[in-house]
Amino acid sequence: MSKTETSTGSTAATTPGTDLKKGSIGVLGILFFVLSAQAPLTGIAGASGLTVFLGNAAGAPGAYLTVGVVIIIFAVGFIAMSRRLRANGAFYAYVGAGLGRHTGAGAAWLALLAYGTVQACMYGLYGASLSALIATYTGVTIPWWLLVLVTMGAVQLLGSRNVELGAKFLAFLVGAEVAILLAFGISVLASGGGPEGISLSASFSPAAIAAGAPGVAIMFAVASMFGFESTAIYSDEAKDPRRTVARATYLSVSVIAIFFAFITWMLVSYYGPTAVQGAAGAAVESGDATSFFFTAAVDKLGAWAGPVGGAFLITSVLAGIIAFHNAINRYLHSLAQRGSVPARLARTNSHGAPYAAAYVQTAMAVVMTMPFAILGLDPVLTLFAWFAGVAVVALLVLYVLASVAVVVFFRRHGGQGIWQTLIAPILAVILMTAVLWSVVSNFTTLIGGDAVTANWLLVMVPVAFIAGMVLERRNRSEHTIEFTDTAVTAEPAGTTARFVPPAPSN
Repeated sequence: MSKTETSTGSTAATTPGTDLKKGSIGVLGILFFVLSAQAPLTGIAGASGLTVFLGNAAGAPGAYLTVGVVIIIFAVGFIAMSRRLRANGAFYAYVGAGLGRHTGAGAAWLALLAYGTVQACMYGLYGASLSALIATYTGVTIPWWLLVLVTMGAVQLLGSRNVELGAKFLAFLVGAEVAILLAFGISVLASGGGPEGISLSASFSPAAIAAGAPGVAIMFAVASMFGFESTAIYSDEAKDPRRTVARATYLSVSVIAIFFAFITWMLVSYYGPTAVQGAAGAAVESGDATSFFFTAAVDKLGAWAGPVGGAFLITSVLAGIIAFHNAINRYLHSLAQRGSVPARLARTNSHGAPYAAAYVQTAMAVVMTMPFAILGLDPVLTLFAWFAGVAVVALLVLYVLASVAVVVFFRRHGGQGIWQTLIAPILAVILMTAVLWSVVSNFTTLIGGDAVTANWLLVMVPVAFIAGMVLERRNRSEHTIEFTDTAVTAEPAGTTARFVPPAPSN
């Protein structure tokens, strides 16, 4: 059990070897973990062609800003909870505090499914891209799965070191991919755009955003922001978590929404609003959707942008893999501390890293990816496409549950303003439910599969949630989260909650 402080200032005993390293990461460190999870170059080069072609064409940039606003509305209640409850379990701690321990456990398994599948899909894209890059420049073909297994070992090693080291490594990788994207965007802007110039209304007017299939564009926009909520996962290791989590959350959502909108807008400007959908369609139908971005990048920046951008695309995916590896480790660590999984998974090493959970996470990644290799399936068309869809659906369900939990929690315990605790969370429930419905309705198209495959993949979401609740019913351990009228240090799980009034001053 980790250290627990009550409102009276008493401290419970600490079991050696299970605590994460306190105060080891600040706002920028958490921001780099989040931006790595969102993999900017992967989102732009890998998904912008699909977003424009299958979605709302020139209105794609507006979709990113729209989703950014929705996410910020959700974040209002999410941050309100982070200020009252500090727990590295994030979603399941918050859901459990509002809706009970069993629902919280279901949310925990949904989070593991979301992060596990998105990491697995990234491994598929990473292996295929790295194998192709090596074959192009050396003539040697290395199986994608072999490259993935080697990388899993390296990720495991990094995940067992201190969290500062991981943040610094990710800062380097994120900086490289952001640099090439910004260089392209600034180049287009400085040259006045493409054949039709630069038009705000063509991409950001309500009519442009609602054109074509806006639901598809919104789904890709949601996927691009995947992982922003992981700010709360690092609360136990954050410097001044009450402020750090809030700042990192708002900063990450704002940065990624504006950044994706700007770069996509410059892509639309480069090709021209009336021609951009055709260019995106040609890239997608050629079998290399990334050419939609890289063709433009090479034209504006020079021939070097092709191979360098291809290398940065691989490091972009790798950064995302590392970020999700760390997030899953901390979820497993929290589950172990509350007794929902074997207690040995809460063990930390001399770096304060959850090394035991890291081994299990790596094993999970092997189990989720290697069947695709054994069956000889295409790692991009199946592993990447299928699991990306599952991850988005699972995450949207978590957003809805978390928003409902915020309303219930603050109705019981009071505190903060009506905007943070009632209006914004209710708006988030409505908006996120609408986005979820749009994604599920278009799921078969989004994964590029058939209806049977789509249904089997969608079933994974309720199965994971129910499994978490059932397993929690067998968990006889009891943990109580104590809340104060300001901030709370809590056990990692949202179990039985009770309000503890502040101790009277002497």
